[in-house]
Amino acid sequence: MKMTRLGIMAALPQELGDLIAQMRTAGEVRAVTLGRREYFVGDAYGVPAAVTLARVGKVAAAATASALIHVFEADAIVFTGVAGGVRADVRVGDVVVADTLMQHDLDASPLFPRYEVPLLERARFDADRSLSDALGAAAAAFIAEEGHALSERFAVAAPRVHRGLVVSGDRFIASHDALFALRDALPDALAVEMEGAAIAQVCYEHGVPCAVVRTISDTADAAAPASFVEFLTSIAATYSSGIVSRFLRAAA
Repeated sequence: MKMTRLGIMAALPQELGDLIAQMRTAGEVRAVTLGRREYFVGDAYGVPAAVTLARVGKVAAAATASALIHVFEADAIVFTGVAGGVRADVRVGDVVVADTLMQHDLDASPLFPRYEVPLLERARFDADRSLSDALGAAAAAFIAEEGHALSERFAVAAPRVHRGLVVSGDRFIASHDALFALRDALPDALAVEMEGAAIAQVCYEHGVPCAVVRTISDTADAAAPASFVEFLTSIAATYSSGIVSRFLRAAA
């Protein structure tokens, strides 16, 4: 999929890895401050890109996606970051590529069905198949080449790539009760995070393809805060750099 300009987003600096540094090494990068965010415009491994940190949460993500589309003229958006595993077989160190996304905390009932976005008549938003396939291939290549070393270095199980539903909400899931409630309500959910579905909704409304790739940093239970912090500081950048660089090289 050839793009005039790709928008690349993450919520936290570690989730972008070394992408901005690589862009600066490769050529001229224009930095633009807008809405208290810095957008870095240049070539990312040969792909014209606008790269930014959205910060955390659905509002921040939606505002950033809108700016990428309307100000920086991104004709596709990719989000990379970490997430909590929801399904029992989704483990720390695995990668989840979203096929669909929805907001698990949206409930305008009884006016609208639970989870449905009012006036859009839908709860789930599809990620772009072509972008998601490319991210899945990049994740699989990264794990095939680096997975064994990651398992040994960070004492995680052999990583795997999953495809399916990613759910988003303005709440950090960090208890067994909350995790089991998610599993009961949305049994096909693979991972939970705080931005992806908002980006997917904005992109749907504007006809812009998007994709979301998440590395599992925790299992959304009582141990989640400690696991999240440790994973974010020690390993998240390695995953993001490894997956995103392979994705961009293939797209160039």
